[in-house]
Amino acid sequence: MVFSLVKLIYFLLSILLLTSCGQSKNGHVLRVGHTLDTEHVVHKSLVHLSERLTHYSKGTMSLKLYANGQLGSEREMVELLQIGSLAMTKVSAAAMEGFVPAMKIYSLPYIFSSRTHRWRVLQGEVGQGILSSAEKANLTGLGYFDAGSRSFYTCESMIRSPKDVIGKKIRVMSSQTAIKMVDAFGGAATPISWGELYAALQQGVVDGAENNPPSYYLSHHYEICPYYSLNEHTSVPDVIIASKHIFDSLNVEQQKWLKLAMSDAVEFQKSLWMNAEESALAAIKAAGVEVIYPDKQPFFDAVAPFHATFKNTEIGNLLQKIKQVNNYSSTGVTHE
Repeated sequence: MVFSLVKLIYFLLSILLLTSCGQSKNGHVLRVGHTLDTEHVVHKSLVHLSERLTHYSKGTMSLKLYANGQLGSEREMVELLQIGSLAMTKVSAAAMEGFVPAMKIYSLPYIFSSRTHRWRVLQGEVGQGILSSAEKANLTGLGYFDAGSRSFYTCESMIRSPKDVIGKKIRVMSSQTAIKMVDAFGGAATPISWGELYAALQQGVVDGAENNPPSYYLSHHYEICPYYSLNEHTSVPDVIIASKHIFDSLNVEQQKWLKLAMSDAVEFQKSLWMNAEESALAAIKAAGVEVIYPDKQPFFDAVAPFHATFKNTEIGNLLQKIKQVNNYSSTGVTHE
């Protein structure tokens, strides 16, 4: 009861203290929140987005960034967007499942067969259609950021094949699709917040987790879990979304400037992300982490029955459309 009251007070204070967008001596300012630190690729890319927006608008528009979860969790910030108390945020597509059901598709394992295929999907008809469906939740999808591919890391032993997942408690995001994915491998999916995961790994609450190389490295999880199996089971993108209320309040020219700036930021972020992945992998190997690249086919075969459960559903239909996009491999195995 006390916790709920505290959250309510925090939420109301956020509404009172935040002006989601407005005029200042610097022009039209859009306020943007995210949960990552200022050294993260996402933050640097949002800074670039602001710079490009200022460029296109000839100094009449910019972004004010709130990093490190200053404005709450991803879900809390999405809720602020819905009521027009925040202009924009970065959120994982997995965290969007409760707001935009079609986003569940991104948490399915092995739906992309390469980085090229993934971006053709995200920037093509399928991905843009999913972004557009956010409007039903009073949100406006602006674009995708690369969040790489997620792989297993563990504390006591290496995961070399699906049988090594059996019985292991694996931390996942709060996503029903991610939970079912780990269950399909025979593991015990355990949703834990990102901020609590280091302690959970340290205390043995879970046996491991799954994430991309930069997150694994920057979180220092490699200090506790020195086994990293790059099976790349999912490639869940980040999504940049805006409050539909705020976006619709911009005139046509301002909307155009924001979209142009977003397009530039996406390409900028892609390049930063690839460099961050290479640097992270080099750093963890230097720190003594055992890194392997297992055969992905057994992992793909293990989740095939999970894919089949979506037949004749909206997600199943999206999966078929993704497979029809150029560069899809018939095996469905990601080759990054």
